[in-house]
Amino acid sequence: MRHENVQGQTVPSRVSAARARLILDRPFLGSLVLRLPLQVTEATWCPTTATDARKLYFNPAYLEGLSLSQIEFALAHEALHCALAHFARRRHRDQHRWDIACDFAINPLLIEDGLSPPPDVLYLADYAGLSAEEIYPLLKDTADQQPHDKHLYDSDPADQQGRHSSPPGTVDPSEVSAGPVSPPHPLSATERAHLEQQWRERLASAAQQAWQAGRLSGSLARMVDELLAPAIPWRSLLARYMSMQARDDFHYARPARREGDAILPSLRSSAIDVFVAVDTSGSICTPEITQFVSEIDALKGQVSARITLLACDAQLSPDSPWVFEPWESLSLPEGISGGGGTDFSPVFDWAGTQGALPELLVYFTDAQGRFPPSAPPFPVLWLVKGPGQVPWGERIQLN
Repeated sequence: MRHENVQGQTVPSRVSAARARLILDRPFLGSLVLRLPLQVTEATWCPTTATDARKLYFNPAYLEGLSLSQIEFALAHEALHCALAHFARRRHRDQHRWDIACDFAINPLLIEDGLSPPPDVLYLADYAGLSAEEIYPLLKDTADQQPHDKHLYDSDPADQQGRHSSPPGTVDPSEVSAGPVSPPHPLSATERAHLEQQWRERLASAAQQAWQAGRLSGSLARMVDELLAPAIPWRSLLARYMSMQARDDFHYARPARREGDAILPSLRSSAIDVFVAVDTSGSICTPEITQFVSEIDALKGQVSARITLLACDAQLSPDSPWVFEPWESLSLPEGISGGGGTDFSPVFDWAGTQGALPELLVYFTDAQGRFPPSAPPFPVLWLVKGPGQVPWGERIQLN
């Protein structure tokens, strides 16, 4: 069947035109789309668009009702599922809820980049800048929500009835392959690992080319940086930073009076003073604070740290501070609460009034609030939940 729009162009030709425009106007997204062979199908398993991380499938009956910019959006959407390795990151999570989270993560990036979304795409401004892993626990009821596309790389066994297990055919990515096709088989573990590495390399290459041409938007650049950054657990980074502040100094003991006794240095360790502030505003829940405090407790014994614990939303908790010596177990005080707005200044104002400055201040927060106008005269380490940025200090991302 030949599908044409009102201008007489066939849908495959409009898809090719949309892809070409992406390459010219948005080289990062265009380069990723170019990596996916295009497959047209009118099969019922693909009512809109779909990907299995090997190909991009589209139903012409769906695309013929979209504008060229909306077709660009649909193509880039599938390519980002692949480039972000959504097919390899689900793990133990519920498939449907994970699919919803992935779409909520991708669509704000494309809308912010200026593309026009097709009807019924999943979008919520509150999720802009968040990864699928960060969005997933925020989704409470997804029964009535559906992605506008099909994610064919990761189906549950119950969905495999009638699928063919023959491997996908090779198609020149520059061409649009036509004809009926059977649903592609889900990725095997070997295919998943191979494609994850392949798409990671494609993502890095596309980003480098777009960056050199000065055509990589800020939101996409941040997304690439976070994805390609070394996957070092935040606990390891925190432990490394606290260890750097630990004081282990040599000193010379008083010599004995016996003749021939040498004056030898010995190692003396002293406790470091670490201020730990927790954001108790409405966006940070108590279980998250409890987990954070338990991690600090595990680390403080390793580096012999005296912990001064502070709780703050828009103002310091009236019960703050709580001081824990290196040998004392650090725990979340009962009745710690907040729930208001977020102002970071009270913590730093209080720290500046103390007789001795801390060796380190660690602040657990989502970084959504009012910061002091200038950095304090001591090191600050921000452990940030979500995409929030900080004006100074060292930032560690929590996922």
